[in-house]
This record gives sequence, structure tokens and C-alpha cells, in this order.
Amino acid sequence: MRSVLLSLALAAATLACLPDKALALCEGTDLMADLTQAEAAELATRVAATPYPSGLLWRAQKGDTGITIFGTYHFRHDLTAAHLAALTPLIDHAGIVYLETGGDDMDQAKRAMASEPELMFITQGPTLIDQLGPEDWQTYSEAMADRAIPGFMAAKFKPFFGSMLLSLGPCVIRSGLMDQPGIDVLINNHAAEKAQSLEDWRTMLGMIDNMPQDEQIEMLRASFAYIDQADDLTHTLLQRYLDQDIARLWEYMKMESLKAGFTAEEFAIMEKPLLQDRNRAWSQKLVAEIGGKEAFVAVGAGHLPGEAGLLNLLAEQGFEVKRLPFATR
Repeated sequence: MRSVLLSLALAAATLACLPDKALALCEGTDLMADLTQAEAAELATRVAATPYPSGLLWRAQKGDTGITIFGTYHFRHDLTAAHLAALTPLIDHAGIVYLETGGDDMDQAKRAMASEPELMFITQGPTLIDQLGPEDWQTYSEAMADRAIPGFMAAKFKPFFGSMLLSLGPCVIRSGLMDQPGIDVLINNHAAEKAQSLEDWRTMLGMIDNMPQDEQIEMLRASFAYIDQADDLTHTLLQRYLDQDIARLWEYMKMESLKAGFTAEEFAIMEKPLLQDRNRAWSQKLVAEIGGKEAFVAVGAGHLPGEAGLLNLLAEQGFEVKRLPFATR
């Protein structure tokens, strides 16, 4: 799947966060307001068919094994501190806290990103200047310059990360992206010694590297069509998150991708390894390790709904899954 819309969702699952004041300057336009009546009806049908379509806070119980699950938005926003305060009693009650990357692994990942440029950058072979060609390179480099990323650095990004950064928009990046901790980091810091990772932090990077290079380049080129709407896409993502309407957002991204000419098969190329396969691995890990304990789990909200979502996978393994009240506005 080559659409920048999916890149936006993945950015929300991999990057750090924004200062509260910055987001106030980047409110943008809710793009879902532009849906036709037919598109809105189709979207509603898809959401209705999705297991566990809405909600951020959940409880999964099986005998004496209890798991509280929270779907995170990895960018900082105006309510991040309030959300953490509401979650703190649940975090404190748990004997173990799981994050996508948690505990010492979070610091290890940060150190590696700083010391191993090959994780995100092209260190051998042609840079994006040569891979894109003159016309596309000019489009890309100008867009990255709008995001305060100089050409010499933009040229060396692996194409997946280049498209991901373009999806974030000039206002968002210039406002301080990755400068301040989002709720995942705050939960990890609060949980201190009992925080652990659901997976090795290199797992997703390896999946990205396994994507064919030409597919990543096409993804990057596809992102050009959305350059001027990137800030609005980020705003739309945040509004659906605060509405706790996660399945609707995901189905919207699929719909827009198909309208742009991409196929369901192309979408699945990225959705399966980066979301579905990881969900299955996480559910198996939780079942194997928690047995009889109380756990708190915080993962990107996009991992919760759907047939292959974390909630449904736990339900299939005998857990009773219930939505808990949680205020997001």
C-alpha cells in the first residue's frame, strides 16, 4: 500500500509528540466533513461491521488474569496530561505495564537512532536525488524544506520515512515534532521499573526494510498528492481519536486510498505486517506471560479494532472484553 494516508497512521505509531501550544497553532480542517452522503453511508456500513470499532479504554478478563488496555495517540495534544492523570490509578494497580516499546528498550532505541544512521537513512547506494529523478526530487526537496528539513538530509532518508515525514505537514514539524514526550513516554516514565516492551524495538524497522525499495519509492511519490493537506490530515486524525472513533478513521483512510487509485491488495501489503501480524504476536505474548496477574497495556489506538485487532484476538482466546468509560473531550 503506497498511500500517504496510511503513512500518517504509522507516523502516529512510531514518532514522538508535539508541544501543547504547537497543536493549537495547527488545528487545520477536518477532511471527513467533505465526504459525500454516499461515502459517509459506505463508511458507516464498514464501521458497523468492524469488531470493537470505538473506544480507547478496555478491560479484558479471563479468570484471575486481568488486562486493562488503552489506545494511545503518540503525539502530544491539549488533553495528554489529563488523560495520563485519569489513567494513573490503573497503571499503579497493575503489576506489569506493557508498551510497544517500553522500559529500558525505549532508551536503547533512542540511543540507537542517534548512533546508527542506517536505521532511518540511506548509507550506501544512490540517494533519493537519483532514485526520484530531477522533477520528483525538486517536489520532494521543496516540501521537506517547508518542514525545516534541509536537502542534504532529505536526500538520505529511506523513502518510507521520507513519505512519513511529508504526511505530517509543515506546521506540525516546524512546531516541534519529536521534541516533547507523548503519552506513551509519559506512561513509561510513570511506570518506571515495571514497564516492558511487547516486541523488540527493531521489529517494525525490520518490516519496513523488508518492503521492496521500488514500493517505498512509489509510496513517496504518492505522498506528493497530499503535500498541501498534510496538516489537515493530522488534524483529522486527532479529531477522530478524541471522538474515540478509531475504526471510522481507519476505514476513511482505506476509502481515500482506493479513490486515489490504489487497491485493497496494496493496502494489505503494509497493513498485514505492521498492524495485524504484530497484534497477533502481542496477544500471544500477553496470554503467555500475564497468567493470573494484573497488567496495563498501552498501544497505538489503531491496533485495537477489527477482526485482527488486539481486542478481538484476546476475545478469541477466551477473554471477556468490555469497554470502560473514558473522557477525551
